Amino acid sequence: MRPDAVAGAMFYDDRRMTGVLLFVGIAQFLVFLVVAEAVDYRPPPDTYNVGTNFISDLGVGTAAPIFNGSIVVLGLFVLVGTYFANRTFHDWFLTIPLLLAGFGAIGVGVFTENFGAIHPVVSLITFLGTGFSAITAYRITRPPLSYIGVLMGVLSLLALALFAARVTLGIGVGGMERMIVLPVIAWALAFGGSLMAPVPAATPAP
Repeated sequence: MRPDAVAGAMFYDDRRMTGVLLFVGIAQFLVFLVVAEAVDYRPPPDTYNVGTNFISDLGVGTAAPIFNGSIVVLGLFVLVGTYFANRTFHDWFLTIPLLLAGFGAIGVGVFTENFGAIHPVVSLITFLGTGFSAITAYRITRPPLSYIGVLMGVLSLLALALFAARVTLGIGVGGMERMIVLPVIAWALAFGGSLMAPVPAATPAP
């Protein structure tokens, strides 16, 4: 087999596909979240504010097609990435939270705030799935990423508890909701990047 063919086959192994799908899905959501916040124009006094507005308010405003489309794409990429992750690691402690995060993200984009009580349910599923994914990935990652994952997951879940209790620590409900989301986004980008890197060859025994 030609060297370039071997390199291509290595690129498309299950581990790297997991990394590519997670990284691309999350990166595009982060980019379009910023875009949605910028274009969701609402005349005063209803102007969108990252401190006082929920993230999901973007799903029913001017930027709804951008936000909802992006988070559905995120969910789909996470689900497909989870398939490859399970093939790679065979670890259901990681697979189950990733599945919850993927299905939850799709639910957030489909069942917007206009759907009433179902929206908080799918949002909670997403938050719990992402937070526990970062923590359970400790089992398959190495330091320092494993420690970072636990820290980011715990920070996200702590922010979720404060958010549920309506404790905002002066940053508003929107700010606290972003404290749930942004730590695990930062971890997931690093996690996806680590999976795209080639696995070091084993050193032969002396």
